[in-house]
Amino acid sequence: MKVFITGIGSGLGKGLAEIFVKKRSEVYALGRKIPEDLIGKVTFEKCDLQRLEYISTSLEKLLSNVESLDLIILNAGVLTKLKDIHDTPIYEMEMMMDVNVWANKVILDYIIDRNIKVDQIVAISSGASVNGNRGWHGYSISKASLNMLIKLYSREMEDTHLVSLAPGLIMTPMLEEFVLSSDEEKFPSVRRIKSAIKMTPSEAAEKIYNSLHILKTFDSGSYIDIRNI
Repeated sequence: MKVFITGIGSGLGKGLAEIFVKKRSEVYALGRKIPEDLIGKVTFEKCDLQRLEYISTSLEKLLSNVESLDLIILNAGVLTKLKDIHDTPIYEMEMMMDVNVWANKVILDYIIDRNIKVDQIVAISSGASVNGNRGWHGYSISKASLNMLIKLYSREMEDTHLVSLAPGLIMTPMLEEFVLSSDEEKFPSVRRIKSAIKMTPSEAAEKIYNSLHILKTFDSGSYIDIRNI
C-alpha cells in the first residue's frame, strides 16, 4: 500500500505514519519535521505548508517517481489560542486558512496535474467545522472551508473517493497548548473537552485505519464524524 501523509511531526500525523509503517505500507510524508523514530522508515520531504509557493517543488522532490497512491491523508493543520473572533487578527486567520485549506488545494492540484492515480483521499477536519463554538475563530472557518474544498474536488476527481473526516477528540500537543489551557468560563466547549474521553494519537490513528473501508461507503465529498460510524 502506498500512502502519502502531511504533518507527521507529532500528534495524529505521527500516529498515522507509525501505524502505516507497522502495516508495512510505503509511506511518503511532507511536513516541517520528522520524528527521530520514523527516520529511515518513511520517505520524507521537509516543507512548511504555510509557504504555499514552495509546496509544489517539495512535492516534486517527494513524488516525482510515483505514478499511483492508494491513500492520501491531508492531516497537517494549525490552531492558535482560543479567543473571540473579534479579538483574532486577520493575519492569524490567514495563516490558518493557508495551512488548513490552501495548502491542500496546492497538493490536490499537483496530484491532478501530474496525473497521479489515487484511490482514496481523507482530509482531517474537525467537529469545530460545524458546531460553531465560541473561541474557535479561524480554525472553525478554515475547517468548514476544508469540508467544502473536498466536496468540490470530489466533483472533479471522479475516479478518487474523497471525504473530510472529523477524527474525534485526541490528546495532542495542539489540544493541550491551545484548548485545555483556555478559559473554560468564557469558552464552555473547553469544560466539555476536559471532561470528555480523549484518544491517544495512536488510538485515533488505529481507529482511522480500521475505518478506511467504511469511509468509502459514504458518498464521495462527504463530511463524516468518525464518532458516528
